[in-house]
Amino acid sequence: MKRRRLLALAALLLSTAPLAAADYRQRLPEDETIYFLLPDRFDNADPSNDRGGLTGDRLRTGFDPADKGFYHGGDLKGVLRRLDYIQGLGVTALWVAPIFRNKAVQGPAGHESAGYHGYWITDFTHVDPHFGSDADFKALVDAAHARGLKVYMDIVVNHTADVIRYRECAEGQACPYRSRADYPYVRRGGVAGEPINAGFAGDADHSLANFAHLTRPDYAYTPYVPAAEAHEKVPDWLNDPIYYHNRGDSTFAGESSTMGDFSGLDDVMTENPRVVAGFIDIYGGWIDRFHVDGFRIDTARHVNPEFWQAFVPAMERRARAAGIPNFHIFGEVAVPDAATLAEHSRVDKLPAVLDFAFAKAAAEIVAGKAGTDLFERTFAADPLYEHGFATANELPTFVSNHDNGRFAWFVKRGFPQASDEEVMRRVILAHAMLLTLRGVPTIYAGDEQGFVGTGNDQDAREDQFASRTPLYLDQKLLGTDATHATARFDTEHPIYRAIAELARIRAATPALRRGTQIVRAAGDRPGLLAVSRFDPDTHREVLIAFNTSTAPIEAQVEVDTASSRFVSLHGACAPVASAPGSVRVTLAPLDYVICNRAP
Repeated sequence: MKRRRLLALAALLLSTAPLAAADYRQRLPEDETIYFLLPDRFDNADPSNDRGGLTGDRLRTGFDPADKGFYHGGDLKGVLRRLDYIQGLGVTALWVAPIFRNKAVQGPAGHESAGYHGYWITDFTHVDPHFGSDADFKALVDAAHARGLKVYMDIVVNHTADVIRYRECAEGQACPYRSRADYPYVRRGGVAGEPINAGFAGDADHSLANFAHLTRPDYAYTPYVPAAEAHEKVPDWLNDPIYYHNRGDSTFAGESSTMGDFSGLDDVMTENPRVVAGFIDIYGGWIDRFHVDGFRIDTARHVNPEFWQAFVPAMERRARAAGIPNFHIFGEVAVPDAATLAEHSRVDKLPAVLDFAFAKAAAEIVAGKAGTDLFERTFAADPLYEHGFATANELPTFVSNHDNGRFAWFVKRGFPQASDEEVMRRVILAHAMLLTLRGVPTIYAGDEQGFVGTGNDQDAREDQFASRTPLYLDQKLLGTDATHATARFDTEHPIYRAIAELARIRAATPALRRGTQIVRAAGDRPGLLAVSRFDPDTHREVLIAFNTSTAPIEAQVEVDTASSRFVSLHGACAPVASAPGSVRVTLAPLDYVICNRAP
């Protein structure tokens, strides 16, 4: 029996070759397994670019590898030289955090940090010298494509780096949001102010003729650009305050959600047709020049829907013209509510969004004590998406990310008395869900090496090369006696090997990539979650069962009446159904099985 399972698995692994072949362009978005990384924290192959060509101390160059909030030296050449490692994990697409030129350092005195993450853009047209050059990015994309790996760019439209100042606000002082009702576009400084912008009908009219009447940006605050930064942004039109909302800091509620400055970052007026055309030109240029395969859109929910309704089809047309038929666009809508996520697919017409609802369910079920029926409720909302399950199956799912934190940290927080072995088993179980349930699995770099983190944001952005950051050096890793003091690219790490096995099973099993899904068993407490997925061509069933409890489980699970015999892809599957429509499932604590209906 064991030999037969091994032979079946070997055949599956050999059959994954088409997913990495030269016809990678033909793969659908749901065929991918994504690996997400921040270049600054991944690998440093070229120390000569650590300071981005700048001189001076860390507040000038942004480089301080001992500080979690500054550049550490990772670069695109580092990603390039680790493609063997990345592909060995079984992933098929690489999502790279923003690589555009950033404002090196910003923030009030004593609270400065650097743009190592890539989200404080000044030049939207070139690679930040801290990461290398445009040629380095082209070399990475070309090398990835030669291997059949896709490359997704992380892009930003909502905001730029913090360059614009308001005369009413002192340096480092917060600027409260000023609404359209209290500070209309056609009065300077409030409803009682002098008339300005005569003929402007408001931002709901997106015509060029209407926005031609918006000539003064001082309706709420008096914005200005410091002389030293007058041409800091590229393209140059981005230096004009008229193309920004200039209403102060967002409260992330109401109208301020799309019109307020995101923690002080300059909020672009994406209602303006000049801005729409400008960003279509910018990002269309990246498709033309580098033939990337998709965009992850940062802060997508903070941009008005009409922008996406114009931008998305323009990018899809540009991609098709460049020979990229399956360009994958997914937006960040950082809300763990499936109905809200679905709204952005229907109203904004975003083809997909990052599945924060999936991440929340995984955390509460595997890193907490919620019942497995939380996943059942999450999947029950799939019909709400624009094209129902077809869209839900294109949502990039995840269990860890650079903003929320790592799954191992969630487990340690939920089970503070758990042994490292239990924590690792829960991390692997969560990744098993990620790689077998509907959606496009997205693995956060470092999870496969047992990274734990101590929180979210900067506390979850550890170096994968040898770290010099005290906070990271103090952290214990799962599954190894090694520390962050040495580079962590161990292909024998137990989590790496577990994810690699799962990724290859997924790649070889169409039901796990494109198949419809039925929840077979779930309960209101930790325990059994069983799900069936069906091959889109043969309709052959794959049964996946998980045990989220610390006790063994034996249970009968409903299956298709045609599923009389099973072959194990992982774990010990019953070879024969107990009766037509029912199979016995046996699960160890915190374990899972993947059972493929035999021909």
